[in-house]
Amino acid sequence: MNCWPSSQLGVRGCIPAFLFLSQYITSLSRQPIAHALYLKVSIMAADPAQSHVAHTIKHASPLINCRFDPTGKFVFASAQDSRVWRWNVEGEPVAKEFAGHESWTNGMAFTSDGATLVTSGYDGRLVWWPAQDDEPKPVRTVEAHSGWVRSVAVSPDNQLLVSGGNDRLVKLWNMADGSLVREFAGHESHVYSVAFHPDGQRLLSCDHQMNLFEWNVAGGEPTRKFQAADLQKYDKTFHAIIGGARDMAIDAEGKHVAVSGITNVSNAFAGVGNPAIEVFSLETGESVVKHLAKEDVKGCGWGVAFHPEQFTIGLSGGGGGGLLFLWKPGEKDEFHKFKLPNTARGMSLAPDQLTIATAHADGNLRLTKMAAKAA
Repeated sequence: MNCWPSSQLGVRGCIPAFLFLSQYITSLSRQPIAHALYLKVSIMAADPAQSHVAHTIKHASPLINCRFDPTGKFVFASAQDSRVWRWNVEGEPVAKEFAGHESWTNGMAFTSDGATLVTSGYDGRLVWWPAQDDEPKPVRTVEAHSGWVRSVAVSPDNQLLVSGGNDRLVKLWNMADGSLVREFAGHESHVYSVAFHPDGQRLLSCDHQMNLFEWNVAGGEPTRKFQAADLQKYDKTFHAIIGGARDMAIDAEGKHVAVSGITNVSNAFAGVGNPAIEVFSLETGESVVKHLAKEDVKGCGWGVAFHPEQFTIGLSGGGGGGLLFLWKPGEKDEFHKFKLPNTARGMSLAPDQLTIATAHADGNLRLTKMAAKAA
């Protein structure tokens, strides 16, 4: 029987390869199992201790965010040139330009087959794209929100799109024609992150004050509200709140949600604080753990992902530079960290579950691999 190393999975004994594969498939980007039909990936156990920057893609403008597409064939990044760019992962990278926004783009979401990309911009727009075309042009543009649209997500069945904006609204859209399905009102500050629950019947949103709402998709009403209170602060000197979930992730089983941000803020104007990831139970709404750095790292948590091998990945960027942190479930301190060459503010875990893309202020898109270097 083919087995995976049990030490990598946090259990005793031998894990059948077919069982690990089934768990792996259901974990991919919170998309349906049909997603796996489009993948050509090697199923390997991650080895964080061997992490290294395997590839650097250079761009002329500072990068804002990044996403792997569900096929694992392409990686996308948004830049301060108001464009989204696509590069092929295998072979010599060739840049393809997605021009349709009049401002910076932060949100990127795909259908599970990777055919359609929806981007959201600080211009208040949502733009639909043929993600894999050689010369991609906008298919549809929707004036979606008043102000920034920081985050978007596609439902597990690919039928709906959710967006969150600076107008304090969460909106649900029809993926097929871009029509508005309903609005979700209740946030009292800018909406920073949105995500669908794997069951497709619920969605979550988090705002500037770190209030998380769980919504019923069909009815539009909130079913639960809780707060990551330590990841936001009102600064009396500058009369401003610093906070906001820079990223949000829901585990494959739909039992936990993690939000990334900043804590222990000493200067709101300069954004001086420590990166933090807080994990909540979606069964109780209670905080399970707040992941922190062992050392006093200055920065903000810009990205978070649940790995199927039972650890959480977080990205820190700021005065302390760019760092990837890995935590075991329930533990405050990381078991591994990896120093990146430059500060970063966007992260994406590839379908192979080994490669992490990070978007950097120096204009480089870096692909870090949690495996030994190729011979």
